[in-house]
Amino acid sequence: MSTLNRSAAEYDGHHFTVAADDGVPIAVHEYGIRGTGVTLIFVHGHCLHTESWALLRTELHGHWPADTHMVFYDHRGHGGSGAADPATYTIDQLALDLDTVLRTVAPSGPIVLVGHSMGAMTILAYARLFPESIGTRIIGVGLLAGAASSVTRVGLGRLLNGPAVTSLQVAMRRAPRAMQASKHLSRRIFEPMMREAALGTRRVNPRVAAIATAMLNETPLLTMSAFLDSLIHFDEMASLHRLGAIPALVLAGSADIVIPFAHSVVLASQLDDVELVRLDGAGHSVIMERAEEVASAIAALLDRAVRAMRCRDPELGGTDPDCGPEFAIAG
Repeated sequence: MSTLNRSAAEYDGHHFTVAADDGVPIAVHEYGIRGTGVTLIFVHGHCLHTESWALLRTELHGHWPADTHMVFYDHRGHGGSGAADPATYTIDQLALDLDTVLRTVAPSGPIVLVGHSMGAMTILAYARLFPESIGTRIIGVGLLAGAASSVTRVGLGRLLNGPAVTSLQVAMRRAPRAMQASKHLSRRIFEPMMREAALGTRRVNPRVAAIATAMLNETPLLTMSAFLDSLIHFDEMASLHRLGAIPALVLAGSADIVIPFAHSVVLASQLDDVELVRLDGAGHSVIMERAEEVASAIAALLDRAVRAMRCRDPELGGTDPDCGPEFAIAG
C-alpha cells in the first residue's frame, strides 16, 4: 500500500488485513504516514482488541503530529482478525504474527513496540525469536501491565490453576462447537471475575467500564480458553537479556490484581535502560483508566529511544554533546 499523496481522511486511520504465515487474516489499523520517522506498533492483551487503545491513541495525538506513524492490530481470534486452529493460539505464534505485521507496515526504519498484558508477553517472545532486530529495527519497548513469568503464582492468575478453568479447557477440547455456541459458561466463569479485576480502586469513567465489558463479551469462548495454556506456562525470564540496553518503559497500576505490580518490578530489575512507572489506584485496564498518564510515559519512551538511536549512530548525531559517555563506543 502506497502512503504517498494520502488524503486528509486517511489521517483518521487506514484499516486492512495482512496474512499471517499460516494464512490467518490479521486486521490492522494504521494511522499517520509510513517512512517519516519512528513507527510505534501497539500489541493488545488477552480478550481485547484495537479498541482497547482508542483512548490512549487520542491522548497520543496530543503529544505528536497527526502524521506520526502508529499501528494497532488484532491478535488472531480477536476483534476483526480471523479465527485459527486452536493449536496456534500460543504466545510464540502471536510473536510470529507481530513479525508479519511489522514487516508489512514498517519494512524499514526504526520501531518502538508497546504491549499491554499478553501483548507485553508477545513482545518478550518476539525478542527471543528475532534477537537480531533488537537494537537495530527495534529501538525501544513499552511493557504495560505485563509479566515475564509466573502469572499463576500471584494475583488473579492463581485462578488459572483452578478447577473451573481446567473444566473449561477440557470441555473445549471435547466439544468445541457446543461450547463455542454457549456464552453462558463464559459469562459465569469469566465476566464477574474480569469486571472486578480489570478496573482499579479509583472511580472509573462509565465509558471505560463499558468498553472493557463489551470486549470481554465479544471474545469467542474458544479464543478465551485456547490461550490459557500458553499464559499458564509463559516464562521469558531467561531471554530478557535479549532486550539489551535499548530504552524500555515498564508501567502498571498499583491496584492490578490480574498481573500485580510485583511482576513489573521483576521485569524492570532485569533491564538496563528502563523507566519503571507505578500508577496508584489503577487496575489491569490501565491503558483505558489512565490514558493521559500512560500517553505521557510512552511519549517519554519515544524521546529516550530516538535520542539513544541518534547517539549510537554518528550519522544521526553521535557527536551531540548531550550524548553521554555510555554511547562513546557504540555505532
